[in-house]
Amino acid sequence: MLNLDIYSGLVIALAVVFANLPFINHRLFAIIPLPLRLIPKPAWFRLLELALCYVIVGAIGMTFEAKIGTVFSQAWGFYAVTACLFIVLAFPGFAFCYLRRRHD
Repeated sequence: MLNLDIYSGLVIALAVVFANLPFINHRLFAIIPLPLRLIPKPAWFRLLELALCYVIVGAIGMTFEAKIGTVFSQAWGFYAVTACLFIVLAFPGFAFCYLRRRHD
């Protein structure tokens, strides 16, 4: 059985990877190819994928919490803070996608 430190580190690492996933490629979750009309990915589609990634990481975190012990109920403030943290973690991918200078 893994200890609490490993579960915590794994959830943080997954959050970093999943937060940047919508911005580093033109596939859905880096796996499913998109139709040609959606390439390059529109910004609204990237935000939708970012929200889905947040839900996936949250579900994985709750699963880990259930393996450790009791799943604690959370108020809206917890989800607001973790959503903001997830958006901050997505900044490197956003900067790579939208802010880097292209030498075309």
